[in-house]
Amino acid sequence: MAHISGNDRSQLLLLPESVDDYVGPDNTVRFIEAFVDSLDLEASGFARVHCKATGRPGYDPADLLKLYIYGYLNRVRSSRRLELETRRNIEVIWLMRRLSPDFKTIADFRRDNRAAFRQVFRAFVVLCRDLDLYGRELVAVDGTRIKAVNSRDRNFTKAKLERSLRENEEKLDRYLKQLDSADRDDLDRVDPADIKNLEAKIAKVRERRVHLGSCQSDLAKSAEDQISLTDPDSRAMHPATRVGVGYNVQIAVDTKHKLIAEQQVHSRVADQGLLAKTARAARENLAVDRIEVVADRGYYSMEDIAACKAAAVIPHVCKPNNSIAARSGHFTKEMFRYDTVADVYICPDNQRLEPRYIDRTRGPTKIDYCNRAACRACDLRSSCTNGSYRKITRAEDEALLEQMAERLRARPDLLDIRRETVEHPFGSIKQWMGQGAFLMRRLENVRGEFSLTALAFNIRRAITLVGVPGLIAAVAD
Repeated sequence: MAHISGNDRSQLLLLPESVDDYVGPDNTVRFIEAFVDSLDLEASGFARVHCKATGRPGYDPADLLKLYIYGYLNRVRSSRRLELETRRNIEVIWLMRRLSPDFKTIADFRRDNRAAFRQVFRAFVVLCRDLDLYGRELVAVDGTRIKAVNSRDRNFTKAKLERSLRENEEKLDRYLKQLDSADRDDLDRVDPADIKNLEAKIAKVRERRVHLGSCQSDLAKSAEDQISLTDPDSRAMHPATRVGVGYNVQIAVDTKHKLIAEQQVHSRVADQGLLAKTARAARENLAVDRIEVVADRGYYSMEDIAACKAAAVIPHVCKPNNSIAARSGHFTKEMFRYDTVADVYICPDNQRLEPRYIDRTRGPTKIDYCNRAACRACDLRSSCTNGSYRKITRAEDEALLEQMAERLRARPDLLDIRRETVEHPFGSIKQWMGQGAFLMRRLENVRGEFSLTALAFNIRRAITLVGVPGLIAAVAD
């Protein structure tokens, strides 16, 4: 019995097969086609939507957008690889209608329309919102660090520059001493190649000293605390992240189906100060008057919690365990009860600590509460402080933190919900989609790149929930 054999490649067909026959009704490219065709690309900010009367015809932005959405959905982000897909991938051939732009055209499109990709992401959020895929009640906010196109060796802080200059000077002194020693020795005992090699090393060290001095001057002129040479907007992240130099990516994920409601990219290293901004944008995308947000203790900030109130966001953030009193074995601030009517703190010895000092110099107004006389005669002073008296500091908006703590005590499950909600997109983006590093440089370009990443994640998730025919029907309505 013979094996199953294919058709002869040189066989002519009387009726050639249609490319459309190779793409089933539930293929993802059919939704990409319908979704992009439903967008108002000019309103979204895409360039060259309308052709000019003169000049060489260009590619339709809609076709290039379809190509990028397909690429990010299928872990193909490189412009060169996308060009290759247009000639060998039957799905892309169907989607592009046999168009095959070169990699430079594909790459330029991503750079020139970096801001417009964010509008496309929001348009898909609106589509999912109309399909009731968002709960629109609670979102989880978290951040992750993604590597930039900048090595750690080309990122400098003030301390790193000073250390590098010092090491460079020590190396130069060592080489010069070796050269002086070689000059004093008999030429018959010294290999000329060794002297030439030393001179080359000295020239290289001096060249690096000039380079480091230039970096030090540029850093002093700027208002930044570090400088990156390859990608100036990237920053050195905390060593625990194992990213080196990168960007801080923030997402707000709806807890109903783990769809991303908002995504942002920042050059800031820490998450503090980003909660209100991210949650407010998520609330606006979801079109609700008020929304609850849960985040980890890295977002705990008085100013940010106060900003959440102004943005109609109800925050749930756990307080970090960084109390100096707790580390020293003394009574913590939580053991002092605040009397809102009398505006005093009651200490563990039932003494009243009254407001004494007000600080308005930095940030929110802070008030220090103390009772020097009671502390001097207190038998518990050794368990309370190492000083002569104990001082409790209360910020102007500290009532907001106390209210938030009460909300968390009433709903302790929120922290578990946060973890299982927001870690899902990050895991998929980094592992399944393979985006452990950005391909582009500069903050605005990186923001456009991650907008495509978040859009691809949401599309993949929505297809799992609704299916391609359901999404196409929703676009047609």
